[in-house]
Amino acid sequence: MATDFAAVLKEYNGLLSRVASGYEANEALRQELLQEIALAVWQGLQRFEHKSSLKTYILKIAHNRAVTHVATNARIPRSESFEEHEESSPSFTLNPEDNAAQDKQLQALLNIVRELPLPGRQVLTLSLEGLSYDEIADVCGLTTSHVGVLLKRTKAAVVERLNDDK
Repeated sequence: MATDFAAVLKEYNGLLSRVASGYEANEALRQELLQEIALAVWQGLQRFEHKSSLKTYILKIAHNRAVTHVATNARIPRSESFEEHEESSPSFTLNPEDNAAQDKQLQALLNIVRELPLPGRQVLTLSLEGLSYDEIADVCGLTTSHVGVLLKRTKAAVVERLNDDK
């Protein structure tokens, strides 16, 4: 059974954007990564065998593509600063001071997440997307217990870094 790519992309676009944001700080490279992910999902939908949920399958493709992207771009020196390309996050408060503080906190958190080792980053971002330990294990190729250990250690590392940055 073929799955409609346009419908899948429409449904999971936000999810895929968040995955790309978790791996790439540079806006241009993030858009490139998002296009690579979309192409990989399009190619992968033909092989979808319904052994897992479509969301889990797409996340597995997205994270695999993101890991490859990070590994490839790690060899390319960056000449531009991170702040020059960071997109502003949508904010729902009306107070500009609150918006600035919220944006600063979000950017600090994204910086910390992007600096995490890849296994921890994957587990954390998938957890934030609401996947169960079993689903995360399926996406990352880990055991469920290893997912739990990685998630606990990664959360502790993020909290520690956030407290150090205060």
